[in-house]
Parts: sequence; C-alpha cells; structure tokens
Amino acid sequence: MAILEFENSSALDLALTEKVSGLLRAAIESEGQASLVVSGGRTPVGFFHLLSQQDLDWSKVTVILADERWVDADHEASNEKLVRENLLINEAHRAHYLALKNSAGNAVEGEAECQRQLASVGRFTVVILGMGDDGHTASLFPESEALARGLDMHSGRDCIAVTPLYAPHQRMSMTLPRLLHSREVIVHISGASKQQVLANANAGNDVMELPIRAVLQQQLTPVNIYWAR
Repeated sequence: MAILEFENSSALDLALTEKVSGLLRAAIESEGQASLVVSGGRTPVGFFHLLSQQDLDWSKVTVILADERWVDADHEASNEKLVRENLLINEAHRAHYLALKNSAGNAVEGEAECQRQLASVGRFTVVILGMGDDGHTASLFPESEALARGLDMHSGRDCIAVTPLYAPHQRMSMTLPRLLHSREVIVHISGASKQQVLANANAGNDVMELPIRAVLQQQLTPVNIYWAR
C-alpha cells in the first residue's frame, strides 16, 4: 500500500486524473474496454470534472458507483445525479453508465437485478473509494447488520442491500470481494480528520470496527491512497 500526499485538493485531482486516465486508456488498448468504479460525495467532484475532459475512447468505458442510495436518479441525495452532472459530461458523456439503483421498490428487492447487472462486468480496471470519519467505505458501515455479509470474501455476492443506522436512505453497496475484483483500488481522501482515521485503521485489525481496514490490509489487489492535506 502506497500513500501519496498532496498539498491541496487541486494537486491531488490533477495527479489522480493522470493516473486514472492512463489506466483506462491502457485497458482500452489491451482489452478493447475499461471499467471505472467511483464513489459519491463532494470529495471527487473536482477530479470528476478533470477526468471528464480527458481524450480517450469513452464509448468503451463503463462507469459504475461503488454504492448508491435507494432514491430516484433526480433526487438530491442520488449519487447517480452527482456522477451524471459532474463526470458524464464533456468527453465522458459517451461513457456507458451502469446503475445500481433499479425499479424495485426497495434495495432488498433490487438485489437480484443488481447482481445480474454486475455479473455482466468482468474484472474492474480501477475502483476509487472514499472513506468516512467512521471508517466506512462504499456503504459498508460499522454496526450495520449487513456488514458481515458485505465483507465476506466467500459470499459469492457482488452487492448487498444496506440500511444504515445513522444515515438516511436504504443503500445498495458493492461487496468487498467485488470491489477487490479490480486491477487497482485507489482510496481518495482529504483533510486532517481523514488522516487520523487512516492512522487508526493502520493501528488495528478489527474490520468490523473500521471496515476500511478490509481494503487496506488485504493482499489481493494493489491499493494506493491519494490524500490531500
């Protein structure tokens, strides 16, 4: 695991854009297609805008969210809305978007369809994850009833429905094994508080306490951390 530190978010966004566009371009050239898993929140917005302007064959790129709230795509809380307005623009408007949210009435009922959709996508090119102050990543929350299933490397599940204890809206989250089925995982964080969470994560091994540990401490998939001061 490598930690790349940047003086500010702008410097990080530039470096991350170069890294990710290079990975996507290489995958397109070698495999004819590429896949990019992203996360919601405000942290990646600047990166999204820069990446959307990159000159590559976006028609061969599939964009997927690591997790999604079970709300309509035009809802203010929708990660899809965030991605469509900030990433799937400019050159990247030609990318294919695969939604985790489907027409089912709730996330539990939507699991089977989401599983079918994700099964159609092979190994991801790159997965970009955020990290909460509580140590969650995607929608793998501490104390959640779904956490053990989400972290189970032998579950055979690509996604799980999650009802957070302390956050609104049901979620659909990729599981740990699906997130790690990638050529590379990048954890994108900013600020001193996230640095402290990262230090706490590295100081222990209880993945139920801080689920991000399951990503940081595994040996299957290379992980790089991009952190802006």
